[in-house]
Amino acid sequence: MRTVSDGRRRRLLSAALACAALAGFGLAGEAHAQRAEPCIGASWELTGAFAHQAQQIRYGATAAIEEINEKGGVLGQRLRLVAYDDQGEPARAVDNARRIGERDNCIAMLGGFRTPNAIALREPLHEMELPWVGTISAGTAVIEFPTNKWMFRVSMKDRWVAGFLLDRAREASKSGKVGMVYEATAWGQGGLADAERAAAERGVTLAAKETYNMGDADMSAQLIRLRDAGVDAIVLYGNDREVANLLRSMDRLGYRPAIFAAWGIGARLAELAGPLAEGVRVAGTFSWLGELPDRAKGVLARMQALFPEIRTPADLLHPSGTANAYDAVHIIAEAIRIAGRFDRGAVREAMYKVNMTGLVADYRPAFEPRPDRHDAVTPQAYRLFAYHNGQLLPVEQTPHRLAARAN
Repeated sequence: MRTVSDGRRRRLLSAALACAALAGFGLAGEAHAQRAEPCIGASWELTGAFAHQAQQIRYGATAAIEEINEKGGVLGQRLRLVAYDDQGEPARAVDNARRIGERDNCIAMLGGFRTPNAIALREPLHEMELPWVGTISAGTAVIEFPTNKWMFRVSMKDRWVAGFLLDRAREASKSGKVGMVYEATAWGQGGLADAERAAAERGVTLAAKETYNMGDADMSAQLIRLRDAGVDAIVLYGNDREVANLLRSMDRLGYRPAIFAAWGIGARLAELAGPLAEGVRVAGTFSWLGELPDRAKGVLARMQALFPEIRTPADLLHPSGTANAYDAVHIIAEAIRIAGRFDRGAVREAMYKVNMTGLVADYRPAFEPRPDRHDAVTPQAYRLFAYHNGQLLPVEQTPHRLAARAN
């Protein structure tokens, strides 16, 4: 029987360990630079109270993907949308993101309506190195946090929205007393902080600040305090259901300040509140009503062909969110083209090099590598809309452009 000398044994062991190390390094490097799939994932509230908001995002995203695929896809690959239901719950959103990033291995993820869900995704997205592009959720903290590398947004941002709404409310106020009403959620509380900051920057003080809980039906007590403080214009952060209840409470009290709302409310408010919604003004980025540019006409026609329930533009209940989602998908596709491969890290870096014209804005560039510019839509693109005759129209097409409502 042949034996191996100690020296030879040591040399063989060293060679084996070196090979193992090289193999391990190769596997680790391959895993880190693993080719992602040509899918865009999403965690949306597909069922529940805000399912209609998720559908608005789906309309725009699907139209963009169809348009891209008709032209040959991206880098020769057809894009596809993979959407999971989180039922509005942050924990489910995290589970869905893990599924999208680890099992489906998608190149990127689209955000939805709920700010608390978006905030819950910050850590898992960082761990998976998965680019995420928000489309509606406007909470400042979604994007502006010190360690953010992977979260981008094609939407409004509450830090900027608060100043936009406060300026409009001050223009409409006859008494000079502007108040704040907000829902008791992370989004509403963040909106309050942003509004207080905006007021301090302008050297003014909010005359009163009132909050309510999700599901509240009667808000008379809060409104009486606002009325007694002399408030005749309010900045509002709320969603359709509760804002409809707020309007009913106002009607019972005979108190109607001018309302300037963040876009937690959409066209559905007119369904829930009826004529009481008349004159409520809302910040947004886009309207499908009225005369449209040729590109927007084509996108609308495509969405109507894909989704027969869109009979008229009025059936787009969150018009801004639909347009934002359309632009967001095109920005992701352009970043993939610039990157030249389906690699998440390369796509993230390419986000800063995207220059394109969308429905909502000119993105030149779409993003910059600093905390406040992971938001593609800047205040210059913000617009004001108003409910008139049951429709949410550009405010200049209504009687409510500068009109202040008397108490």
